[in-house]
Amino acid sequence: MSSELLSVLTYLERERGLNREVLITAVEDALRSASKKTFGIDEELRIEIDRKTCEIKSYAKMLVVDKKTVSRGEITLENARKIKPDVKVGETIEVEVKAKELGRIAAQTAKQIILQKLRQAERNMTYEEFKDRVGDIISGAVRQFNKNDIIVDLGRAEGIIPASERVPTEEYQIGDRIRAYVLKVSQEAGGPAVLLSRSHPDFIKRLFALEVSEIADGTVEIKGIAREAGYRTKIAVHSKDPKVDPVGACVGIRGIRVKNIVRELGNEKIDIIRWSDDIKTYVANALAPAKFNKIEIDQKNPRLVHVTVDADQLSLAIGKRGQNVRLTSKLLNMKIDIQKDDSSISFEEKVARAIESLASIKNISREEAEKLVKAGFLTVEGILAAEISEIQEMTGFDEETAKRIYETAASLQKEEGN
Repeated sequence: MSSELLSVLTYLERERGLNREVLITAVEDALRSASKKTFGIDEELRIEIDRKTCEIKSYAKMLVVDKKTVSRGEITLENARKIKPDVKVGETIEVEVKAKELGRIAAQTAKQIILQKLRQAERNMTYEEFKDRVGDIISGAVRQFNKNDIIVDLGRAEGIIPASERVPTEEYQIGDRIRAYVLKVSQEAGGPAVLLSRSHPDFIKRLFALEVSEIADGTVEIKGIAREAGYRTKIAVHSKDPKVDPVGACVGIRGIRVKNIVRELGNEKIDIIRWSDDIKTYVANALAPAKFNKIEIDQKNPRLVHVTVDADQLSLAIGKRGQNVRLTSKLLNMKIDIQKDDSSISFEEKVARAIESLASIKNISREEAEKLVKAGFLTVEGILAAEISEIQEMTGFDEETAKRIYETAASLQKEEGN
């Protein structure tokens, strides 16, 4: 059995990368468990395997008795003194049990336990290999699909990209090579579970760290990132060395560095922004290339920024489907309010906006709003600045209508004041 076991252990160590000492310990535990089933659960058994030859020896502790007939777990004084000459009745002594005495059932039990231990040892080794790789980028091949989840073959383990961590614009086929960010590694009953992501913002961070040496060595720091996976990412960078341009370092000569990352991301657009500790400058950088007339921080709410732009810059500042301003808001963790500069709009547009504003108020119809604006009442404040009789006279409303509109404006102003 020793030569057979030696061959198996050598194979497992060489082909599957398992540690020999871990394997031998597992076999000892397995044989100890099998031996107990044969010799009794109360026996204190010790299994010893020679680390070089793999010769197996099994020892059981037995009670020395002074009688001819012994029960299980006992040894006669005469036989005990052949092992230890000075032993006395009532003492315990270790007696070697020949491997063949374990019996067929014990051998089968040992085989099953050995397989379990070996599988567990392999799982533990795989877990140890991957647990320190959280935050790394790892490569594998698409093995299969489980509904919308992607199962990735990582060699010694299996990774999963759940539907929530996939990029909606990406499609894969079985066998495709794929790179992903390691989110989490956990020890499960079936083996290590490696949770992967391609949509996480930190995936972009790691790609930049791999591609841009200045980020890898800490010269350039990523200060913030906002991403809508598959479509667009904004990344803010800052250089600790005034001689190093952080944006230029990330872009690379002829754009080669950022192009490599964009290619990995399936042509996802990446905006590289110069970070600033001045919020107004930071907002301007993040919303570029749109040009602004005014950027102001709200006095009541420091997490709100008001941005005023010319009419021809409004769509550019907001971006397609609001993406530019939405990503900027995420990047700064602030609310961005973009408004068109009133001084840049025509008189007709001002009238139209005033009508829309008043018509949106409950209890004021669009027709009434048009009459109010035509009479010079452009805002709630303008209505309240007049007397009810003045509103009635200038708009042609009856007294009841004029009173209702005035009271509606007063009620709205009171609500906003609260």
